[in-house]
Amino acid sequence: MRALMVRGGWDGHEPVACTELFRGFLAQHGFDVLTAEDRDVYTDRDLLATIDLIIPCWTGDRLTAEQEQCLTRRVHDGAGLAGWHGGVLATGYEASRYQYLIGGRFIFHPGGIIDHTVDIVSDHPVVADLASFPLRSEQYYLHVDPTLEIHATTTFAGHQEAPETAGVVMPVVWTRRFGAGRVFVSTLGHSPADLQVPQVRTLTERGLLWAAGREQASS
Repeated sequence: MRALMVRGGWDGHEPVACTELFRGFLAQHGFDVLTAEDRDVYTDRDLLATIDLIIPCWTGDRLTAEQEQCLTRRVHDGAGLAGWHGGVLATGYEASRYQYLIGGRFIFHPGGIIDHTVDIVSDHPVVADLASFPLRSEQYYLHVDPTLEIHATTTFAGHQEAPETAGVVMPVVWTRRFGAGRVFVSTLGHSPADLQVPQVRTLTERGLLWAAGREQASS
């Protein structure tokens, strides 16, 4: 199988360091891992046709119409897509088909880095046997698609920046089907350190495998 990491954009999310955390894991599970630091790779239809798993890690910037069309078509035709945090949720705001594919978009994170809880709410293979856990990081407030299959949530306390969010239960980890493709999204992963929190690492690795149709390999 072949995986394609597409990384760049705002460097505050350390896209190279974050994606490199998973190169060895993917290789151990039989993936040939390619990288690209230009989103024009999405327009290389011949290459994209050989890719089983797309891992976008690109905060900010616009997708061109051709990039959006080629990416969403490849996932619809059967490739998996798996991403985390701003690298998948805080980009391509003007690209409606991409937004529909992902199923959510970043709005803001009241309070910045704060203590909060990630609650596991399903027994899906991505989160199976994991318990809810505390995390000190950004708590993403999103606009989300109501058709998502949600596996983890977080509840907002109503930080002084946005007191009206008190009690809001927001998706944190979800999966969805898009045509013949599978999509995994996690709001977690602001930094390499966040991605190495054991529960975050586990669910992210499982999400990568699930999106590629390899969920049995996560057990």
